[in-house]
Amino acid sequence: MNPSALTLALVESPVQLLNVLEWAHARRGAGPRLSAVPRQPGPGRTAPDAGGLHIVVLPPTDPMSRGQLRRVAGIARDEGHTVRWQEARGGSGSPLGALAALAPAVRRAERIVIGDPFSRFLQLLLVPARPAELVVVDDGTATLEFVAQLGRGERLRRWHRTGGGLVSRARELAYAPVSGTARRRLTPREGRRTVELFTSMPLTAPPGARLRVNDFAWTRARFGPPRLTRGTDLVGTSLVETGVVDPFRYLDAVRALAREHGVTRYFAHRRESPEKLRALSEATGLEIVRPDLPLELIARKGPIGRTVVSFPSTVVHTLPYALTGTGVTVAVCAIDPAWLTATASPRARGFLAGVGDTARDVRRLPLRTAPAAG
Repeated sequence: MNPSALTLALVESPVQLLNVLEWAHARRGAGPRLSAVPRQPGPGRTAPDAGGLHIVVLPPTDPMSRGQLRRVAGIARDEGHTVRWQEARGGSGSPLGALAALAPAVRRAERIVIGDPFSRFLQLLLVPARPAELVVVDDGTATLEFVAQLGRGERLRRWHRTGGGLVSRARELAYAPVSGTARRRLTPREGRRTVELFTSMPLTAPPGARLRVNDFAWTRARFGPPRLTRGTDLVGTSLVETGVVDPFRYLDAVRALAREHGVTRYFAHRRESPEKLRALSEATGLEIVRPDLPLELIARKGPIGRTVVSFPSTVVHTLPYALTGTGVTVAVCAIDPAWLTATASPRARGFLAGVGDTARDVRRLPLRTAPAAG
């Protein structure tokens, strides 16, 4: 492939954008440098038709995610990449309008980088795409399920999504052709299309796909090392918001971890609700921190606790890379099956156990069953 060909990255979350920056850094170290391109041109000026990394941010509607995305987008511009903010949801943007606006660039791109192969919007964008190379960067632990489903030839479906009612199943059936096309685009074809996985997750690439390890080299070079505090930090999760874990069980688990491990700060997940965080603060006395950047950057910049505790989630795989050589211990606490809701996906128990069991360079905390709360 021509190294100066248009590389188009499509991201919907701060973590995806961070991992695109890590991928660009890894590519520079492993082969022809991606040519840097200037920032968005002003009114009346035309963007140069040069090769390089063009990033399109498709923001969600929640304020915390949007704030983090704007911060990471600023860092990406400082790194010399072109960043385009494209509304596709909510009152200021429509999916159809965004699809029409992006279709020409998608058709022209010879290399496309995406962060969430399960996203229906990105799947729609892949329909007109004909890239010679397609790269999937981590969107958290969902990469594990994506690779498993691709290898089995299954339709792409998020691990925590349940079957739903009649209307939901009808929508799935109507959408099936788009999902099937996206799966074919994401499948390597010798001589036609290469597929690369850029990941921190412990996995084996599907037949024909390339695997490149994301060891957060860019983050380590750009930030830190951090100052370490005396206390222990706890990383929050959105498993309550996705309907996987019972909120009362979760509160009891956080209270127990805080008491047993001297936790002083709780780093909230960007999708955790204000009501839940308020209840956690009142019940535990923990300082609630709402990060303005992905946790890997926050931890690397510091200050950060000498021990960071997390439930099974992406950070038990990424933080050991980002904090290599700093003296920070990352610990994982398993999810007790008793904490799961009655409506949790049948895959939830095995998936969450696998996330924690396969993490490298972490301390595993003993599983303690939290009593039911009222």
